[in-house]
Amino acid sequence: MPLNKSLAGWGLLVVLGLNLRPLLSSISPLLGEIRQATGLSFQSSALLTSLPVVCMGLVALVGVRVEARLGERRGIALGLMMILLACLARWVMGQASALLVTALLGGAGVALIQALVPAMIKREFHHRVPVAMGVYSASLMAGGGLAALLSPLVAAHFQQWQAGLGVWLLPALGALLLWAWLPLGAPRKLQAAPVFKGLRNRRAWLLALYFGLVNCGYMSLVAWLPAYYQQLGWGVLPSGSLLAFMTIFQVIAALLMPVLAQRGIDRRPLLSISLLAQTIGYLGLIIAPQAYPHVWVALCGFGLGACFALSLLLTLDHHRDPRQAGQLAAFVQAVGFLINAVSPWLTGWLREFTGSFFSAWGVLTVTAVAMLVVTRVFSPATYRTGSEVVAPGHA
Repeated sequence: MPLNKSLAGWGLLVVLGLNLRPLLSSISPLLGEIRQATGLSFQSSALLTSLPVVCMGLVALVGVRVEARLGERRGIALGLMMILLACLARWVMGQASALLVTALLGGAGVALIQALVPAMIKREFHHRVPVAMGVYSASLMAGGGLAALLSPLVAAHFQQWQAGLGVWLLPALGALLLWAWLPLGAPRKLQAAPVFKGLRNRRAWLLALYFGLVNCGYMSLVAWLPAYYQQLGWGVLPSGSLLAFMTIFQVIAALLMPVLAQRGIDRRPLLSISLLAQTIGYLGLIIAPQAYPHVWVALCGFGLGACFALSLLLTLDHHRDPRQAGQLAAFVQAVGFLINAVSPWLTGWLREFTGSFFSAWGVLTVTAVAMLVVTRVFSPATYRTGSEVVAPGHA
């Protein structure tokens, strides 16, 4: 049953995406309670966000081998199972060491799914890749926002912060059952996987660095935005709701911008708009955080949601063959997520070193402006002349 001919396929993209960010975004609104209970410092607390992202990068590096050994069906099922077990362990254990171990376990599960989904989208939605990427990206963002909004409520209901983290085993269980029931996803391929040829290619590395830097603000905001506003006097629920509000605009951008991208082949104008929105949002958090907080958060969310979807779409544009496009996307995500992993850690370090988050938002502003300049390099003429990513040695 082809995905692009079935509502089940679109629904599956949504369900998979919803499970890929609660592991990260459920931490931030409850960080004060977690730190008080476990004794974690700001910098150590950042590892709860950084470690899953490191796993996303490292597992994506071996994404080709994972696909060859397991296939999409078993690989995605394994990823969902790891997320489920990580959330269950967080509910029943409250030690700092357990949180760090579950960050690794759940991060590896998220990474498995993220490494396999782009090739599936390229293959099954080949006539509507931008729209499918938008649906997947929007669902991913929505899962993060729901976790930021609902985790404090669940924790308050059960009167323990562990419940706010562990409750996300339920959507993982639902997704696992749906994945087992629906006959979707490519089986394990018996033939040897083709070797990825982009490691010595400057364009492949540029795409990877670009993906990492245009999206690194998301990890910092997920980790520290509620803590920033709690430092300014906000309560746990209002500060956590800011992440949910940001997610609304991430979802809008992740759906809208790829649909607009369907009309042409040049991704640069939409990427430039997205990076400009990020820049204004970060500046607002520095200059007038209390005056118009929802405006700045909305701009950051819109820019980040659009950049995630568009930068992945830009990567898939570089290959016509779905499997080769999937390999390139896995490499780009691997390097990109390793860069993203540094972002919340650096933000936490800057917070401890300077006593405020202003310096962190300043670094993100400079990064967005720099990537705005780099965007002009990605002319379609440099990658739409053949099936290879770009001739070696060319940018």
